[in-house]
Amino acid sequence: MELNKIHNMDCLEGLRLLPDSYIDLTVTSPPYDDLRSYNGYSFDFENIAKELYRVTKDGGIVVWVVNDKTKNGSETGTSFRQALYFKEIGFNLHDTMIYAKNNPTPCKANRYQPSFEYMFVLSKGKPKTFNPIMEDKIYKESRKEKWYNKNIDGEQLKAKVSQSDKKLRLNIWNYSVGKHHTTKDSIAFKHPAIFPEKLAEDHILSWSNEGDIVMDIFMGSGTTAKMAKLNNRKYIGFEISQEYIEIAKQRLI
Repeated sequence: MELNKIHNMDCLEGLRLLPDSYIDLTVTSPPYDDLRSYNGYSFDFENIAKELYRVTKDGGIVVWVVNDKTKNGSETGTSFRQALYFKEIGFNLHDTMIYAKNNPTPCKANRYQPSFEYMFVLSKGKPKTFNPIMEDKIYKESRKEKWYNKNIDGEQLKAKVSQSDKKLRLNIWNYSVGKHHTTKDSIAFKHPAIFPEKLAEDHILSWSNEGDIVMDIFMGSGTTAKMAKLNNRKYIGFEISQEYIEIAKQRLI
């Protein structure tokens, strides 16, 4: 199947055409709950999950960005059931990350304003690639050594203190959303549920290397493909809506 192309087909059909152990990284966001009928098309989660496992390379990663709908006053819990099913078929739940929205859409309800989604990082065995994102420390430790608690013999423990001005990013990632934040491509907002370009880019940089194959099985407006291309990765994806494919093509020019 041709790389660097978004294929106009059902994702399950497309996945079945891929060879075993082919994909380095998948970054995708499925339809949520009552959106199982995506633009009039069905979403077969369990078979899609099995195919994702088959086509992922050993050490490869699937980033599954998902959230729950609230029905009859209760969150559905579908996201957790999906994560557990991924474990059941062989994936490791490597990390449960949070995509926090700095400026979420206001809502009227008898609960606190929802402002995050889950990013389940699923690995096929031990991850083969991890390029950690480092951030500036708020302050830098000025001491070269630091005293810690006493050991069982009563001796006070001393250890070297890192002088680095960088620290490993936490697993809660904050992004501003909406126009001029999620993307500057105004045409992308014709799709109802796009995630920030920076979110896709940060995962691509973290879990893949240049030349790797990055996939999005619900390509939508093409965010994952765009960021893979900009970061010298190959991409492949599936999108059943021709309308959304035309949007993605314009973003990939």
